[in-house]
Amino acid sequence: MTVAINKKLLTVLPAVAMTVVSMVLTVIVVVMWLGESMPWGVALVVGLGLDGGWLATLAYERRLAAQGDHNNAVTGVGWGFGLVATGVLVAHAIGEESAGAWLAVSWLPLAAKALWLVHGLWERTALTPKALDSIRSIQQRARDEAAVARAQLRAVAGTEETRLVAVTQAGARVARVQAETAGELAGAWSVLEAARQGDGTARALTCVTERVTPESHPSWELPVWSPADTRALLESAGLTDAELDRIVYELINSQTPPLSYREVASRFRAAGHSASETRLRASWRRVTTPAVEA
Repeated sequence: MTVAINKKLLTVLPAVAMTVVSMVLTVIVVVMWLGESMPWGVALVVGLGLDGGWLATLAYERRLAAQGDHNNAVTGVGWGFGLVATGVLVAHAIGEESAGAWLAVSWLPLAAKALWLVHGLWERTALTPKALDSIRSIQQRARDEAAVARAQLRAVAGTEETRLVAVTQAGARVARVQAETAGELAGAWSVLEAARQGDGTARALTCVTERVTPESHPSWELPVWSPADTRALLESAGLTDAELDRIVYELINSQTPPLSYREVASRFRAAGHSASETRLRASWRRVTTPAVEA
């Protein structure tokens, strides 16, 4: 309570001091100005009356403010007394030899009125220490939450940036490996193509197949792979002997007369099946041997 009273006194003291100085100055100027043409007692009464009217309206306005009320008429009358007092000071200053010095203090009545206006605004917005502490706590909590939120956002942004950089680098490495692998495959394919088109390849194949087909001139065609071929090869991988015999038997008897081994092997490969040459020939023998013995 004592602290609140002290704060209130500190805020009201400038307005009180300015009011006292303004009233004293107004009385002195009125007595000096009117004392030449009338008794000084009458001039003193005029000065005190002017200050009294100004002070009375101020007191009534302060009482209304204490009640939480406001009256425009009272406020207007108070400002009117302030303007009259200021006008008296200005008129007196104009008639004096040192007009500048008197004009320099002629604004004191209006300044006192303005200070009371400021003090009234301060009173209407004043808060108790408890309320101020609550407001400070709320503001501090809001600042803390905002700081934590900013830190979280920065951390998430940093983590996301790190993840994107890692993904980008991994993608770049994969693309680089794919490019290198594609280059190596292209080089190997070029070597195979050059070997296929070479004259020595045809002669070598002719030497191998000359005893079987003397008139043939075989050529070596590079395989062309497709996703369907790859899937068929994967599905047919790992055939058992029984499955292999069944497939060979079906191929042999698919037409009349029965197919030869080379025709069976060709159709076996064309159907997408996979088996080594040794296993395929052994299966053909197992399937055809009983028929030969019969």
